Amino acid sequence: MTDAASIREHMEVIGADGVHVGTVDKVEGQRIKLTKRDSGEGAHRGHHHYIPLSLVAEVEGQQVRLSANADVAVTFEEEKSDPT
Repeated sequence: MTDAASIREHMEVIGADGVHVGTVDKVEGQRIKLTKRDSGEGAHRGHHHYIPLSLVAEVEGQQVRLSANADVAVTFEEEKSDPT
């Protein structure tokens, strides 16, 4: 697993297939909190989503690459509605 300290705010999170999954808001515990801007539409709009750090394959430049393709990675996302 990659060192969580190397993951920074505003880094792009991409799947193993290179598809955009989200943008890092911050690391909280063992999860990457994604910005609300990437929260999707409908019922997902305005919620923070989280990706487990266990899915991180590598951090290179301004990208966090996951070990799963984007369509699979989003099935691991947790959702949290909060005012921040």
